[in-house]
Amino acid sequence: MTEATQPRLVAALVGAGFMGRVHSRALRAAGISMSGILSSSSEKSKLAAQELSIEKFYDSFDELLADETVNIVHILTPNISHFDLTQRALGAGKHVVCEKPLATTVADAEKLAKQAKDLQLVGAVPFVYRYHPMVREAKSRVESGSLGRVLSIKGEYLQDWLLNANDTNWRVAEAAGGASRAFADIGVHLCDLVEFISGQRIVKLVASIDTAHKQRAGQAVSTEDMAVVLAKLDGGGLVSLMVSQVAAGHKNGLSVELHGTSESLRFDQETPESLWIGLQDGSRTIMRDPSLLAPDARRLTALPAGHPEGYFDAFVSFMRDVEQAVLGNDPKGLPNFADGARAAVLTEAVLHSAASASWVDVPEATS
Repeated sequence: MTEATQPRLVAALVGAGFMGRVHSRALRAAGISMSGILSSSSEKSKLAAQELSIEKFYDSFDELLADETVNIVHILTPNISHFDLTQRALGAGKHVVCEKPLATTVADAEKLAKQAKDLQLVGAVPFVYRYHPMVREAKSRVESGSLGRVLSIKGEYLQDWLLNANDTNWRVAEAAGGASRAFADIGVHLCDLVEFISGQRIVKLVASIDTAHKQRAGQAVSTEDMAVVLAKLDGGGLVSLMVSQVAAGHKNGLSVELHGTSESLRFDQETPESLWIGLQDGSRTIMRDPSLLAPDARRLTALPAGHPEGYFDAFVSFMRDVEQAVLGNDPKGLPNFADGARAAVLTEAVLHSAASASWVDVPEATS
């Protein structure tokens, strides 16, 4: 089969909020077609299709699944609906991109990972921070041995969008977002980078969580605003993580720093063009330059050195890798449903540890 005759990706979106806008623009930039969009009502679906310049809208999820032109469905709805919608889409023979969390329980996330595997369908979760070229450069340096043995890792993901008591969102309510908020929403991104860059797994952790405001907009709050996690890696290294959605002045402060026996590495998502390298006799910062990067970092670089790339470019690269997976290829580092199930396992471990005030083991997912 020639490239010209290979089946191309045709996507349908379910959900028209912030992530709907991001996914639609990234799909378009990646050259991937969109058949239509579904929101919470026909009127909202129609409006979303107009605003995002998508050709048509659907009146129901059943109508979307019956559209034979669609071969991949993007699930961008509130967390609590992910399991049912994804299960149905896979059952209809569609590949799926599902925003995290893949599901709000470990059991459901593992069911989805197994279903996608058994049906030989692509299931991807947008842990798109993996797609910053300098993240891949950091991973390549670890794999090459230049870091040495990993001794410790520190990471943080700090935001302030829920700082005030009158700040609220559907994610705050457990009924829509699940039992965990801050960790399930952004902490899992941090853990994914820790494990992805280091090549190691978190095997044991102790966590504490807290809520800054017991009420928001007159409604009781049961989900956490903050989480602190101490962890151990399977290679023996130690990890410290701070997650907060109430850290004044921080908008999307995701950073990971690895300390090895030879050097240290630090990546900061808000300055994604650079990678800090620490040595005992000094330190340096390397900038994104395709001619100097490791092959896997270079393949994700679209622009010449000095032309900034960022979050949107990472999303576009993710979409291109999803398409390659649907076409039967195996792009390096594509986050799949097994990674989504891993995030659910880590979230459950954090909640369990916080409730029991004790160290807990972090098992591997069974899927």
